[in-house]
Amino acid sequence: MSAVLVLRGAADASAIRRALPDVLVHELPDLDSPPPTDTAVLVLRSGVRLGEEELDALPRLRHVVRTGSGIDHIDVSALRKRGITLHRNAEAGAGAVGEWVLAAALALARRIPLGQHALLLGQHEKQACMGASLASLAAGIWGAGPVGLAVDWALAPFLGRTAFAAWPSNPPGLRELSQTALMEQSQVHVIALPLRPTTENLIGEDFLSRVAPQRPLLICAGRLGTLDIAACLRALADGRLSGLALDPVEREHLPLLADSTTPLNLLVSPHIGAQRSDVRGVLDRWAVDLLKEITADDKVLIEGGHR
Repeated sequence: MSAVLVLRGAADASAIRRALPDVLVHELPDLDSPPPTDTAVLVLRSGVRLGEEELDALPRLRHVVRTGSGIDHIDVSALRKRGITLHRNAEAGAGAVGEWVLAAALALARRIPLGQHALLLGQHEKQACMGASLASLAAGIWGAGPVGLAVDWALAPFLGRTAFAAWPSNPPGLRELSQTALMEQSQVHVIALPLRPTTENLIGEDFLSRVAPQRPLLICAGRLGTLDIAACLRALADGRLSGLALDPVEREHLPLLADSTTPLNLLVSPHIGAQRSDVRGVLDRWAVDLLKEITADDKVLIEGGHR
C-alpha cells in the first residue's frame, strides 16, 4: 500500500489517520533520514528542502502538500518534470502574518526591542527609547500577494499612509508609488516578497543607501533571502535604519544573528508570523479535506503500484 508522509509541524498526523483509516500515514521530523519509499503524498512545512536529491529518495511520490504559502524551498521544476502535483494554501495564514507586522511596527516605532536588549546587557537606556506615533509614519509595502494585502489591511487603520511598490503583477486598484518614490517617502518598509532570482538580496546596500535619509523601520515578513542580512544589521548599527524586524528566521539563519554587545532596535522571531492556533486549525482541516479528495481520486494510494 502507498502511504502519506507528514513532516512534523506540517499537519496533524493523528487527525489524518482518523480521517483516512485505510491509508498508511507516516510521520517524521524531517527528510534528513531516508523517508519511506512507499510515500505517495508528502505533507511538508517551510524550512524543509525538497529538490532532486530528496525526490530521488521518494520514487512513488505523486503529490506534495504545502500547508502554507512559500515554495522557494521546493524545486517546482523538478516536481513538474516528474509529474508530481503541488498543492498549497497561501491565504490561510496571511491575516496572522499581517497581525505580526502590525505588532512589529508598533514595537519598533516605540523602540521596545532596543530597551529590552539594553536591559539584558545591564544598561538602562530610557532616553534612547524615545518613540514615534504610528499615525505619523508612512509605510511602503513590497509585494502584493496574500501576505502583502493582509499587511496593508492590518496597518492602514493605524499609519498615516500605506502604499505598494509598483509592480507589473500587482492586482488592480492598489495605492501604488514608484519604487523610487516609495524609498524616498516611507518611514516603514515591509518586505513581503517571494524569494526568486530577481528578489534575492534585493534589500541590500543600494536600497539601504537610498532609504537612509528617512532612517526607516524595516520589517521582513516574506523570505529572509530577499534581504542582505549582514548589510541590514550594519545599517541598523550605524543608524541608517531606526529598527529592524525579521520573522522568517530558520535554524540555518542563526549564525547571521550573533549576539551584539551594543543594544539594537532589533526584533527577531522564529518564523511565527502564521503560528496562530486558529490558522493551524484551518490548515489542518484543509490538509485532511485535500487528502480525502486525493485518495478518493487516486487509487495509487489505496491499491499501491505505479501510475
